[in-house]
Amino acid sequence: MCGIVGIFDTRGARPIDPALLKRMNETQHHRGPDEGDIYTEPGVGFGHRRLSVIDIASGQQPMFNVAGNVGVVFNGEVYNYPELTQELEQLGYVFRTKSDTETIVHAWEAWGEACVHKLRGMFALCIWDRNKQTMFMARDRLGVKPFYYALLPDGMFIFGSELKSLRAHPGLPHAIDPQAVEDYFAYGYVPEPKTIYAGAKKLSPGFTLTIRIGQPVPQPKQFWDVPFKLHAPMSQQDAEGELIERLRDAVKIRLKAEVPLGAFLSGGVDSSAIVAMMAGLMKEPVNTCSIAFQEKAFDESQYAEQVARQYQTEHVTETVDTDDYALLDTLADLYDEPYADSSAIPTYRVCQLARKRVTVALSGDGGDENLAGYRRYRYAMAEDAVRSKMPSGLRKLVFGPLGKYYPKADWAPRVFRAKTTFEALSRDLVEGYFHGVSIMSDDMRAQLFSDKFRKNLQGYRAINVMQGHAANSPTDDPLSMIQYLDMKTYLPGDILTKVDRASMAHALEVRVPLLDHKLVEWISGLPPSMKLNGSEGKYIFKKSLESYLPEDILYRKKMGFAVPLATWFRGPLRQRVRESLLGDTLASTGIFNTGYLAQMVEQHESGRRDYSAPIWTVLMFEAFLRKELQGETA
Repeated sequence: MCGIVGIFDTRGARPIDPALLKRMNETQHHRGPDEGDIYTEPGVGFGHRRLSVIDIASGQQPMFNVAGNVGVVFNGEVYNYPELTQELEQLGYVFRTKSDTETIVHAWEAWGEACVHKLRGMFALCIWDRNKQTMFMARDRLGVKPFYYALLPDGMFIFGSELKSLRAHPGLPHAIDPQAVEDYFAYGYVPEPKTIYAGAKKLSPGFTLTIRIGQPVPQPKQFWDVPFKLHAPMSQQDAEGELIERLRDAVKIRLKAEVPLGAFLSGGVDSSAIVAMMAGLMKEPVNTCSIAFQEKAFDESQYAEQVARQYQTEHVTETVDTDDYALLDTLADLYDEPYADSSAIPTYRVCQLARKRVTVALSGDGGDENLAGYRRYRYAMAEDAVRSKMPSGLRKLVFGPLGKYYPKADWAPRVFRAKTTFEALSRDLVEGYFHGVSIMSDDMRAQLFSDKFRKNLQGYRAINVMQGHAANSPTDDPLSMIQYLDMKTYLPGDILTKVDRASMAHALEVRVPLLDHKLVEWISGLPPSMKLNGSEGKYIFKKSLESYLPEDILYRKKMGFAVPLATWFRGPLRQRVRESLLGDTLASTGIFNTGYLAQMVEQHESGRRDYSAPIWTVLMFEAFLRKELQGETA
C-alpha cells in the first residue's frame, strides 16, 4: 500500500523539477512511511511512498523493466500476481523480484492497455512507456484505491493518490467548482469524477486514461462495469454453497503478506463473515479488533466479542468517548475536500487501534451495496411498488401537493413523518432514491445557496449525477438499479474514501474481500429476490452463513458507526457551530444565504428541528474553506 505522484509533460520533454516532485511526494508520507523515492527524466517524473507489505526486500518503486524503457508507480495490491507471474514467465519475461509491481510492468509489455483485465485486486497505477511516448493510468474496478489528476494550463499533467499532492503543485488552479458544491450538499461528498476544484478530477473506478506526447488529452475509457446479468436458474441451496466458496476464495487470496495481518470485527454480518472465513483458512488465531462506545445506544462491541469467542481470535476492544469531536479539523486535513460522513470519526479510531497490532486488516465493506443490505433499499422498493400501481401523472397530482404541504416533523414518531415518503412517491425511481439519500433536499439547497450562486449553477442539479449513471445502467430492475447507483456514487465517494483516508492516515492497509470483482460480478447475477427477500436484506448471504454464525449476529437490527451530532450541536459544539455557520468564512464566499444558515442554527438549538446532518455538512465545508484560506496565506 502506497502513495503515488507524477508530473508529465504532454507537449514534449521539458525538465521536471525534482524538488517540486519530492514536495508532492512527501505530502503523502503517511501513506508509505517505510520508503520513498522519485525518478525524473525529460518530460516525466514519478514519486512513490511505500508501505512495505509484499516482497519487502526488493519491491521498491518506481520500478522499471530490464531495458529501462517501461516504468510504473502503483498503489494497491494485485492478489493474483503469482498466477500472472507464471503466465508471463511462460511468455519469456524474466522476473528480478517477487513483487506484484513487477508483474504490472511485464503485463503492460505483454498486453498493453488490456493488461488491466488481467489484474485482480485494488490498484491505482501509472505506467510510462518511453518507446511509445505513452503514459497509461488505471484505477481498480470498484474504486478501492484513489487516483486524482489535473491537466494544468501550461500543458503539464499531474497526478497523485490524494488531492493534497496536487495542491502542492503551484500550477494547480484553486477555483472551486460550483457543480461540486451543489453535489456535496446533496450527497455529503463530491462524487466521481469531480473534485471540489474545477481544474482537478478523480479517475473513476473501472476507467483508464492514456496520454501520448504531442496529442490532446483524451477522455478516460471504461474497461469494466458491474454486469447485473442474471445467471442460469439455480436452487437456493446451490446459490448458498457457491456464495460461500466464492467468498472463501476472495478472502484466501487476500491473506498473503509479509507483515502482521488481521481484521476489523464490528459484530455485524459482513465483518463477522470475513473473520469466520479467515479462521477456517489460517493456522494461527486471527487478530481482530473493535471499538466500543460509552453510549450503549451506539455500542455493539458485545456482538464482536461473541464472534471473537466463537472463532477464538486474538481480540482487542478499545472504548471510544462518545464526545470524540476533537477530530473535526483533523478530518478536514485528511480528506482535502469537503466530506460529511460523521462515521469517519469512529472509522479513524478503529484504524488507529488496528495499527497498534497489524499492518494489514481485512474489512467487510461492500456487503450492503452488493447484497442489498441497506434499509433504504427496503423503503425504496416499497415506494416503487406503490408507484407501479399508479400512472405517473396521477402520482404527481396526488403526492406532489401532499409532499409540498405536509409538515416536516422530525420530532414525531416515524409513522407521522410522511413528508419524505409523499415527496418520493411523486417522483420516478431514480428521483425518489436520490431524494431519499440526499442530506439536504432540493428545497433546502435552494434556500441554502445565494441567488448569485444558484445562477452560477446554470440549471445544474445534483440529481444529474445519478441520472447519468442510470442512463448507462446495464439493468432496469428497480432493486438492481439502485444498487448500481450506490456502486457508482456512495461506495467509491463515501465508503471507500472514508476507509482509505482513515486507514492510510495510520499507514494501515485495508483489504476488502466483498469487493473482489469476481465475487461482485457473480453476486450481481443473482435474482434480486435472493438479495432483498420481503423485508430481509442480504437474504442469501445470511442463509449461507447460518452454519457459521449465530442467529443474533445474522438477524439483529443493523447499527453501524454513529455519533451523537444532534447532542453535540446543542451542547459542547454549540459555540463552534455558531462561529462556523454564522462567521466570516462562509459569508465571504458569496455561496450561501446567511439568513438561512442562521435559521438552521436557531431551529436546531431550540429543538424544533433536527438539522444535525445538514449542520455537520456545512461545518465540514467551512473547515475545508478555512484550511484553503490558510494555505493561500502561507
